Amino acid sequence: MSKTPKFAVFGGGSWATAIVKMLCENLDEVGWYMRSVYALEYIKKEEHNPNYLSSVEFDLSKLKLSNNINEMVTYADYLIFVIPSAFLHLELEKLDIPIKNKIIFSAIKGIVPESNLIVGDHFYTHLKVPFKNIGVITGPCHAEEVALERLSYLTIACADEKKAQCVADNLSSDYIRCSISEDIIGTEYAAMLKNIYAIAAGIAHGLGYGDNFQSVLMSNAIREMKKYVKKVYKMKRDINGSAYLGDLLVTGYSTFSRNRMFGNMIGKGYTVKSAKMEMKMIAEGYYAAKSAYELNKQKDKNAKTPILNSVYSILYENKSPKKVFKKLTYKLD
Repeated sequence: MSKTPKFAVFGGGSWATAIVKMLCENLDEVGWYMRSVYALEYIKKEEHNPNYLSSVEFDLSKLKLSNNINEMVTYADYLIFVIPSAFLHLELEKLDIPIKNKIIFSAIKGIVPESNLIVGDHFYTHLKVPFKNIGVITGPCHAEEVALERLSYLTIACADEKKAQCVADNLSSDYIRCSISEDIIGTEYAAMLKNIYAIAAGIAHGLGYGDNFQSVLMSNAIREMKKYVKKVYKMKRDINGSAYLGDLLVTGYSTFSRNRMFGNMIGKGYTVKSAKMEMKMIAEGYYAAKSAYELNKQKDKNAKTPILNSVYSILYENKSPKKVFKKLTYKLD
């Protein structure tokens, strides 16, 4: 590997665009893969993403653009995946070269439906990438605030501290602060769960519940997250840290949160299908709710998750949001 490693971002959404922007602050060249030829040609002509964070202008001399995933994997040493979890497997099926010797960082907040695994485990199990070469990029951080260059914080988790530090160094800037963590599994599960709880917060808002209930919902959500993550992978962690509680709060309360927006529509009476069609962005929590619920049920002693169960019953069992949340209010404290 060269002294100055090459980075490539895989994905064309708002968070992928934000990560490319952050990397361009520090690197002379950044690889960027997206499947849309139209989006790539638009960027080459107009110097910004046509669909997401259009206010972010790129220096084209710093971008290596491609819609060929194999070309981009060959180019880079560090591969940062920001493809929605629901579509990750389909994209990875396009690979005809091994990636087990690459360093993989996931900025995806979800579970891969085809394997029912978090992204890191999917890369380890199905693409034979060793755990020492797998990491996670998580918040609390919204792409929209990165575009505005508002002070934001990231948590970079990897078993190999040097690799985590390399990613942190290349994402950091005057408006981006990065911290290092060794809790790869915990931070990835927390990033997935917080989207489900943000949907719950949105449903509550859509139903007309106020700030008082929202505060109780979020305080119960962080305790529920702690129980769930502990069942998955027990280690010493501070659940009140930025990667857990901080990320939950920004996703549960922010107007930028697509998962809260999705939940808000459900609470206001939209069907799941109509809410998905209305949104231009993917609400990862919708897919995560099913996977997280099923994973919890598979355990001999599953964690008590009344909020997760409520969201699942609304999204996948067509239960009435009003009735489900009425029952939920008696399960919270």
